[in-house]
Amino acid sequence: MAAQPFGRTKDGSPVSRYRLARSRLRVDILNYGGVVSRVETPDREGNWANVVLGAGDVAGYEASDAHFGAIIGRYANRIAGGRFSLDGRDHQLPLNAGGNTMHGGENGFDRRIWRVIRADNTSLVLGYRSVDGEEGFPGNLNVEVAYTLRDDETLRIDYTARTDRPTIVNLTNHSYFNLSGEGSGDVMQHRVAIAADHYLPTDAGQIPTGEIRPVAGTAFDFRKPEALGTRIRDADPQLALAHGYDHTFILRDPGILRDPGRLRHAASALDPSSGRRLDVATTQPGLQLYTANMLDGTVIGSGGRLYRSGDAVCFEAQGFPDAPNRADFPSTELRPGELFAATTTYRFSLD
Repeated sequence: MAAQPFGRTKDGSPVSRYRLARSRLRVDILNYGGVVSRVETPDREGNWANVVLGAGDVAGYEASDAHFGAIIGRYANRIAGGRFSLDGRDHQLPLNAGGNTMHGGENGFDRRIWRVIRADNTSLVLGYRSVDGEEGFPGNLNVEVAYTLRDDETLRIDYTARTDRPTIVNLTNHSYFNLSGEGSGDVMQHRVAIAADHYLPTDAGQIPTGEIRPVAGTAFDFRKPEALGTRIRDADPQLALAHGYDHTFILRDPGILRDPGRLRHAASALDPSSGRRLDVATTQPGLQLYTANMLDGTVIGSGGRLYRSGDAVCFEAQGFPDAPNRADFPSTELRPGELFAATTTYRFSLD
């Protein structure tokens, strides 16, 4: 595979784009942040479109806090007060979300240049070494992320990591999906289903309160397919705090904790207008549903149009937010000699 130049970062580092193609799926990935910058697939009429949001150039990715399509780490989502204790030692992280730490700090994995380990027409493997103390996290962490296209129009992402000191790890991909096509408007008609009976309510800083709340009878009930816009304006305090959906759903099947390598269905989305369907499967215990609430019309997207709140939906498969501070949440600790391994797949089809 020949790398295509994609510009340079503000410090002069070259950024390259890699295109994977197989069957009816084409995916572009950057070595900057491991960003999935384009996902192209046809609609029911055979018309191809890019179905993920992104920036048009490197400067656009650097200027945005949206984390478009990127690898998120060392810890995805939020950590209360940016503090956690591990083996009796306290660690303080940079505060970049009010009084909390979000998505790995000011310069998380999404703002790093990743090295290319392997690349061919249908797969790309990226690596990054996060040094001890980077963004306040302990231990040297060696991370690999493999992107693979399968015959059934599936993008598979495999994450692995090893450390030389006890640390915490929570990795995800932050792609923004609009199955009608990037820049086409809001996704409130997308019919979404999530394999979850419970979700995690949050406080005003979007830190989990510790309650595990049933979705039944609430605006968070996606056990059957429901248009995203049906209940997003309900007078639910949780929707008001987040300006929409930005919550972790606890995926069904607690057996995942006993068999962490087993993929199971997590969510689906269907765009009635184009017929495009997305199915998400993962080995992770949680799924963050995010309706792009913070896009405010100031970001110019890759297609030259402005992005606004609700113009995409994210399905971020991950561990639970603030898990290092909650013993009752699935552990996100990683120790020397252990392997962090997680897989998430995104399958595109037509309905």
